[in-house]
Amino acid sequence: MEEHFSRIASLIGDPVRGRILWALMDGKAYTATELAIQADTSRPNLSMHLKKLSDAGLLNVEVQGRHRYYTFSRPEIAYALEAMANLLPANERVRTPPAEKLQPIAYCRHCYDHLAGRVGVQVTESLLRQKLIVHRGKEFEVTAAGVKWFETMGIDCTELQKQRRSFSRVCLDWTERKHHLAGSLGAALLTKMRGSHWLRPGTDARVFIVTGKGQKAMSELFKIELF
Repeated sequence: MEEHFSRIASLIGDPVRGRILWALMDGKAYTATELAIQADTSRPNLSMHLKKLSDAGLLNVEVQGRHRYYTFSRPEIAYALEAMANLLPANERVRTPPAEKLQPIAYCRHCYDHLAGRVGVQVTESLLRQKLIVHRGKEFEVTAAGVKWFETMGIDCTELQKQRRSFSRVCLDWTERKHHLAGSLGAALLTKMRGSHWLRPGTDARVFIVTGKGQKAMSELFKIELF
């Protein structure tokens, strides 16, 4: 176990590979050329790093025509990277003053496939207050009332639990230092929010802007006021 852990830690710890993995946190698939630009390295050097990450089972590669697209092999890799960001020295962390002064990535963003930042944490805390979910170790458990509530949102918890991934995982938010909802349930909730036009993409690939419609919906459903 120690040997496997050390191997993964050394893979992630390399500066170039770290930039590759952080670039993939926006949930998109990237070509080697695009990742070389984001990692600030040459194509031959990048290819070597991509092979190591792929051989370790951290990346998936999908071929379309002449291009090879890289993504995380499973969502848990993104969760681990998000948690690792909590180890950043205090002077390198994103500051969290009142909401109107927050940096956009600290206010509302996506962590791979689920909602994060202050808005993501507030939504999760609202679900807990309303007893729609309860905290059970590394998971959130959906209550009977929660199952019905999610159904009204067009989210079928039974079907989500059949997926070969975590259903309602606890994810530590690296800017808020509190938990937000991840897993297939967190992903489904973010999909609902985006499909309902509560959120729209910001200038940064990972940032969301809460629309006027979204502010109204979150006030009514989650009893939170966003500015």
